[in-house]
Amino acid sequence: MRDQMSEPDLSGLTVGLIGAGNIAHVHVAAWKALGARVLVHSIAGAPELATQYGLEVAESLDGLLEEVEFVDIVTPSATHKEIALAAIKAGRNVICEKPLSLTAADARELSEAAAAAGVRIYPAHVVRFFPAYAAAHNAVQAGRIGKVAVARFFRVASSPAGAGWYRDVARSGGVIMDLMVHDLDQARWLCGEVISLYAVQSPPSVEGISPVNVAAHVTLTHATGAISHLRATWGATGTQFKSGFSIAGDRGLLEYSSAEDTGFSEELQDAASTGDLLIPSSTLYESPYLTQLRELAAALRGGPEPRVVAADGAAAVYLAEAARESMATGRTIDMTNFVPSPPDRHDLVDPSGAVE
Repeated sequence: MRDQMSEPDLSGLTVGLIGAGNIAHVHVAAWKALGARVLVHSIAGAPELATQYGLEVAESLDGLLEEVEFVDIVTPSATHKEIALAAIKAGRNVICEKPLSLTAADARELSEAAAAAGVRIYPAHVVRFFPAYAAAHNAVQAGRIGKVAVARFFRVASSPAGAGWYRDVARSGGVIMDLMVHDLDQARWLCGEVISLYAVQSPPSVEGISPVNVAAHVTLTHATGAISHLRATWGATGTQFKSGFSIAGDRGLLEYSSAEDTGFSEELQDAASTGDLLIPSSTLYESPYLTQLRELAAALRGGPEPRVVAADGAAAVYLAEAARESMATGRTIDMTNFVPSPPDRHDLVDPSGAVE
């Protein structure tokens, strides 16, 4: 548990929100709950967002950067690097929606630029702040289920790929980079570093365009000996969002499904089963986006290091790149020496003759 007494004062925050799409709404709600002054800049939608939430519109990115304490980037994935570099050059700390960038090389460049400028950049991997996932991490770290052997993660959402930039794999990274990246981060967080990876996608992308409805499956082997299986699906329009996990250790099992449970299921053996539940069954928690942005803002004001840092964002992107390489080649990827191919590599024909 984090020491709440050590948290810095968050009064007087001035935040620059860059982007005004769907995810901007939940970020704005969190910043408003923290009492922040929010300036928004976007090529589209900024006036409407500002009117809805009582924000200030910045007519230019440079103008926004002059006034704010740090920025919160909620733009399409392909724009993250350029915007983050501009903020870093202006000496501003950065919070950036996932993925941190579309390549691990770009993520490393951002980290190095931030270090050179004396600022920080944090990726917004919000799933680490969802109560069930945080409770699972705490349980695994405490050894409550023993050594993790097998973990399964799933994430299903209504496809965003019917229009716009999501179908363009060069701009979104496809279903793995856009959706599964959350569970790639979770698998590494809960099971340890990854030493090998195998991935398949059905149907395959064709000439760099993702199917509207698509499922991807990734199997990870971890340095700890654990095996994790990840599934991400962009379903038909109207598909209910669902996510969950099953984490099996040699002394117990942790399970959660947003589709079936209102809380967290714990099954433990021996005397450990007499312990209190990890979290109560009630869903009456604050928004994990609020929890996340409070923790990241506190770190930017000199508080404890947050539970997710730039290296974690880069690692998730690296795994997503390896998954695309595995899909393109049909091979298992050795993560101990994997060097990602240039982005256009993934438009080549795969071994079965299908186009990736």
